Amino acid sequence: MDNNRLEAFENMLAAVQREYDDILSKMEVMKKEGKVKSVTYRQMMTRRSMYQNMISMYQIYGLV
Repeated sequence: MDNNRLEAFENMLAAVQREYDDILSKMEVMKKEGKVKSVTYRQMMTRRSMYQNMISMYQIYGLV
């Protein structure tokens, strides 16, 4: 694998992890505010699941 492609994979992993952490932080704030039944919170739950699955795929292939 050439360096550009490896760097792209590493950048994608970092972006996925940052976004996942950001989603968790926002969900925690909303939870404290009692907004767990809001549409935004539910959308974040879906996004959290998607990013969690992506990170799991990285783990399965030994990339994390």
